[in-house]
Amino acid sequence: MIDYLIVGSGIAGISFAEYAKSNNKSILVFDDNSQPSSRVAGGMYNPVILKRFSEVWQAEQQLEVLDTFYQKLELKLHIKVDYKIPILRKFFSVEEQNNWFTASDNKMLAPFLSLDLVKTKYQGINSPFDYGEVLQTGYVDTKLLLAAYKKYLLENNLSLQETFDYQSIQFHDDFIEYKQLKAKHIIFAEGFGLHANPYFNYLPLDGTKGELFIIKAPQLNLDVIINTSVFILPLGNDLFKVGATYNWQDKTNIPTEDGKKELLDRIHEILDCEFEILDHFAGVRPTVRDRKPLIGTHPKFPQLHLLNGLGTRGVMLGPSMAIELFDSIEHQKPLDKAIDIKRYEKKM
Repeated sequence: MIDYLIVGSGIAGISFAEYAKSNNKSILVFDDNSQPSSRVAGGMYNPVILKRFSEVWQAEQQLEVLDTFYQKLELKLHIKVDYKIPILRKFFSVEEQNNWFTASDNKMLAPFLSLDLVKTKYQGINSPFDYGEVLQTGYVDTKLLLAAYKKYLLENNLSLQETFDYQSIQFHDDFIEYKQLKAKHIIFAEGFGLHANPYFNYLPLDGTKGELFIIKAPQLNLDVIINTSVFILPLGNDLFKVGATYNWQDKTNIPTEDGKKELLDRIHEILDCEFEILDHFAGVRPTVRDRKPLIGTHPKFPQLHLLNGLGTRGVMLGPSMAIELFDSIEHQKPLDKAIDIKRYEKKM
């Protein structure tokens, strides 16, 4: 009898897999590579929503959990994936500077917004109004992390490289059967793939497509992340990840000319140096209209559980939400009402 079948091996899936294993639970992960949003994500963690100058929900707790989580994974997989690096907001006017200082007076935001303007001049970027620095930030190399974790799962016979067949679940009182397997629980961590899941597709998951570039810019001298209408994230060797677009209509993982044009227009607003596009890719983020994750247990099938809706903040939310879900299953700890899928039950 397996404790947990986990469907999906993005950030949500591996967060739950890792926490379950650390609590001596047996797991088996299903992965068909159909949802690439974690692999192509920017991977940044940032406790402030800069567009609205508001704190990310439970930011402080999430930052504490992610620190421990990624450190343990680095040791386990013998890789480096968590990079502590400042995020700078480029200002385009004195008014934007003033808005920053007003926001930093907010006691919820004060721990995360530096009061000192960053006056450093980075070659390749014109910045007459300087920058504001967000504190406690960084990024996770999601592509490397997911590839290394997949290798670990395969080497330890903890993964099946196949599409999960919902019709093959047979329910019993305190376990399920799936083909030849018996398990106590199934965790669905499928991202935008939720729409194909007959048990949870009543939930209002609204995918938001994002497109990104990898560019080469030898004249751009940058050792921080710049965040304005797009982010520019240094990868080393004159390479930078740039993104991302937000498209609520297109639900495909295919890069588009419209997305390319939008990214180019925004890059030209920031950079005044030449660059070359080396790669252009896309993914659909699992977003929810109330901007909160979708976590919880099915109202009719207590063996089925959901870990989804992490949106643009998967690397930050994933580890914390995995703990929340695990504790609700194993220790009957009530979920925060803000994330519990029960908030949508009456609308079924």
